[in-house]
Amino acid sequence: MSELQKSLSLPQIIALYIGAVLGSGVLFLPGVAANMSGPLSIAAWIVISAAAVPLALTMGLLSAYHPSSGGVSHFVSLAFGKKFGTVIGWMFLLSVPTGVPIIALTGSSYVGQLFDWSHRQVVLGAAVILAIVLLINFFGVKTMGIIQTLVITLILFVLLFSIFSSIPHVNTENFTPFSPNGMWSVVPTIGILFWCFIGWESVTHMSGEFNDPGKDALKGVLWSAGIVTIIYVFLGIMVVGTGSYQDGMAETALSSMVQLSFGRIGAIAVSITALFISIASSNAYVSAGARIAYTLSRQKAAPKWFGTLHATYLTPVGGLKFIAYVFVILLTGVYFEVLSLETLLPFPNATYFATYIGGAAAGVKLLKHHTVGKISSIASLMLTVGFFPFLGWVALYPVTVLMIVFFWKSKKDETETHLNKQLDMNI
Repeated sequence: MSELQKSLSLPQIIALYIGAVLGSGVLFLPGVAANMSGPLSIAAWIVISAAAVPLALTMGLLSAYHPSSGGVSHFVSLAFGKKFGTVIGWMFLLSVPTGVPIIALTGSSYVGQLFDWSHRQVVLGAAVILAIVLLINFFGVKTMGIIQTLVITLILFVLLFSIFSSIPHVNTENFTPFSPNGMWSVVPTIGILFWCFIGWESVTHMSGEFNDPGKDALKGVLWSAGIVTIIYVFLGIMVVGTGSYQDGMAETALSSMVQLSFGRIGAIAVSITALFISIASSNAYVSAGARIAYTLSRQKAAPKWFGTLHATYLTPVGGLKFIAYVFVILLTGVYFEVLSLETLLPFPNATYFATYIGGAAAGVKLLKHHTVGKISSIASLMLTVGFFPFLGWVALYPVTVLMIVFFWKSKKDETETHLNKQLDMNI
């Protein structure tokens, strides 16, 4: 039984879920999706929104009946053993240093649009954002609840403001041709948009504080899923209808939409909000990633130096160093235009996809006696497994991670078992 104080009401739970799901992806993916498949991207938004409902239900119910700070990794460990739980832990860990630079580049791009920054200046701006985030985590400064609430409010404000202010500028001609890149282009677009629906699992560690987890987790997921879906679909429609993703402006489409009505002042407001969102989101992921690295090291499922703590601040500097090293490598690639935001995005997206496959599979086993849970888990597993191959060649990335981690962990366990037997014989 949880020892946490049960203090979260349904409205607070709904706010938590919305805040977890509405993240940095909304700043650039509406434009990227429209650039990939044109007006057909609206259909992609509808399909992925519908597919996200059973995923959200599965995560909500798992958190209600198996509350733990371990999240999906904990669910998978309960269902299939610690080795598979370790793999899921690694999936999340690798999503952080590959995914957070995307968030930083997005925030920097919005600021860069105001000052006509060059590509390399945008990358340097992203490097500054990441440096700030790493320093915050190094000194152990935690984002206060009031700041997180402000982030959620700002996200909702900028989205609703962008949608309503752009209505007068919608041109029906922008909806034709409906599928300029062919009907097949909707499939990879759906895969990319999965990034916007990551976050349902992040509230699981707080389920022990729900007033009535059995009921509120389910209601909270349904209400938040409905609100998020409405915002995303309308945002997708407006980005296409205003044509704000065209002329190389896909990654900063929201700013372009607002400028149609409010000019530079509107762009400044959106850019400041985007910068704040990128720092807050990056901080949350880096904090979680560094601690997962520390936990994996303590479980002897990662290199020993991952578990190093700072002598004074007791922060997980080992995990932070690992994340920082990957940041440097990836940003260097982007700086010299070997990599881009579009080439980076599929990698963390694929590992998150694999994480949800593991969570859905765990749900099939752990929620088999719950009617709604069983149906949603099976539907989630079918949807995630069904869409996974359409990620393209990048789908091999999490598969490779799974094979390496599972093989390494198996060999390590065999070695430890052999050493223990030798010790017993000597004794």
